[in-house]
Amino acid sequence: MTRIREDIRNVFNQDPSARSRIEVILTYPGLHAIWMHRVAHRLWKMNLKLLGRSIAQFSRFLTGIEIHPGATIGRRFFIDHGMGVVIGETAIIGDDVTIFQGVTLGGTGKETGKRHPTLGNGVLVSAGARVLGNITVGDASKIGASSVVLKDVPANATVVGIPGRVVIQDGMKVEAPLDHRLPDPVSECQERIEIEIDELKREIERIKGGLRNDTTLQQHDRKKGTI
Repeated sequence: MTRIREDIRNVFNQDPSARSRIEVILTYPGLHAIWMHRVAHRLWKMNLKLLGRSIAQFSRFLTGIEIHPGATIGRRFFIDHGMGVVIGETAIIGDDVTIFQGVTLGGTGKETGKRHPTLGNGVLVSAGARVLGNITVGDASKIGASSVVLKDVPANATVVGIPGRVVIQDGMKVEAPLDHRLPDPVSECQERIEIEIDELKREIERIKGGLRNDTTLQQHDRKKGTI
């Protein structure tokens, strides 16, 4: 009950639109997802994995928030709105963390073992952000909306962009080249084709050179034979 009361107080601290305890208890899906995750996580730790996954699946159906029962979540975790949130199995979330709708704490598909992010205390992850892989986001850092974070983030930093880069560190602006260009797969493919064509041209010239040398030798041998 102490944790539940703490969760409810945290909603009032985080969301100015919260009006009453009964409203918070009945209408906040992020709160429901956290409460069901605690049950699912306990069952997961007891090796009742199927039952834990079943509760997590029911929570996903009810709230639109997918939290794997293996994920480790600290105190006063707040999910605002929450629809489309995905938290992977080996994710670790510290205390006083806030995330918004559409956030993914996922893997890259290339890792085994610890393959999901670790968020330090007081981290904020804005709507639509993707934090992927076995990386660490330091305490009190902020991830901007729709950012894609693939590398470690230091403490007290603000990260934005695709891929994510640090723009503020310890309250100071981090200078970086202004580059809004996005990856262009068509251009990259064209460049690869041009490189391969150049290599083929060089190979053809090398073969032609070898053939010319062979022809010259044959002509020379024929001349020697007629002398």
